Amino acid sequence: MSEPHVTLDPRDAVQEKLRGPLEDQLTSALQAATDRVRASYTDEPVEQVCQRLLDETRAGLHPDIAAGFQPDMDEFCRVAVAIVRGTEI
Repeated sequence: MSEPHVTLDPRDAVQEKLRGPLEDQLTSALQAATDRVRASYTDEPVEQVCQRLLDETRAGLHPDIAAGFQPDMDEFCRVAVAIVRGTEI
């Protein structure tokens, strides 16, 4: 299973400057969350797996970053579906 990746869409020069390091941190947190959820998956419904991914990802971030992290939930659920089906992300 390949690893998920977070891509940001910066809206100004400050966000553009922070884009790389922030994408790296968010991607790392999401990949770690994906590994933990995949390892502990026990036939939960996709919606629950999606919420666990979000919770685990936010838990791996600095609280200020976690508070502002508003991911594309369709993409998080796509990862959750892959976990449930045991397929590639």
